[in-house]
Amino acid sequence: MKKKHRAGFVSILGRPNAGKSTLLNALLGQKVAIVASLPQTTRTAVQGVVTLPEAQIVFVDTPGIHKSTTLLNKRMMDTVRASAEADVVLFLIDALARPDPEDAEAVDLVKKQKAPAIAVLNKIDFLKEKAKLLNVIERYREMYDFAAFVPISARKGAGLDVLRQEIISRLPNGPSLYPKDYLTDQPQRFLAAEFVREKVLHHTRQEVPHSAAVMVESWEETPKLIKIAATIYVERPGQKAILIGAGGELLKKIGTQARHDIERHTGKKVFLETFVKVRPKWREDPEFLAASDWRNFAARL
Repeated sequence: MKKKHRAGFVSILGRPNAGKSTLLNALLGQKVAIVASLPQTTRTAVQGVVTLPEAQIVFVDTPGIHKSTTLLNKRMMDTVRASAEADVVLFLIDALARPDPEDAEAVDLVKKQKAPAIAVLNKIDFLKEKAKLLNVIERYREMYDFAAFVPISARKGAGLDVLRQEIISRLPNGPSLYPKDYLTDQPQRFLAAEFVREKVLHHTRQEVPHSAAVMVESWEETPKLIKIAATIYVERPGQKAILIGAGGELLKKIGTQARHDIERHTGKKVFLETFVKVRPKWREDPEFLAASDWRNFAARL
């Protein structure tokens, strides 16, 4: 008897730095979400589609569950709540993290969903004493009746086959939701901006990362070349000076590394110009936040 095809949406939820974007990239086999060691790296929902012979899984990576302090943070949490409505929820847990009162608050968001939730314990490759994993499982089992507990290493790819099967077994029967070659809902120019922001996160510290936003101002494409102009917005002149660096060296390094990522993603030669501008309190500016949202840009096309 032929197995029925399954398809559905799977939301990836969790605290900041649990490894959600790393997991999405690992499941897709290529990079569609930027990764950094800083919390709140992901600012909007990122969709990635895995198409298998027996199923199509539409993953939705979300910002980390955190307390909202700015308009930007509030919008990020609105994204989390909206994305939580799915056929299956993955609740990603950092198996190395110390217990925190906010863990229970994050689980409370999972409790509000009607979909089955799988607890995914990440970073087990760094766990020297595997017995500690049982303690983590027991702690979260007391918080909520998860449908399954799956230990993984998103970085190493360990446990992903088991996780895929746990997901597929809980998806509804149905045809694929997207064409088989469909990978992500993120437009190329948005991904280009994200690649630039990722390098900013890697090369700066303190207040600069959370105060930086990137917008692609122009995009000219020919069969062999893409010419891109991107602006990095910060909130204070001192942050601009840090980003540019002595003799413009840091900005040059950020641009070069981002260009390499864009070339790998697009398969084309890229000419990338980067600029830095000061926009005070942009995180509290509804007009700026709306302009930087790729969904609003796409609606205007």
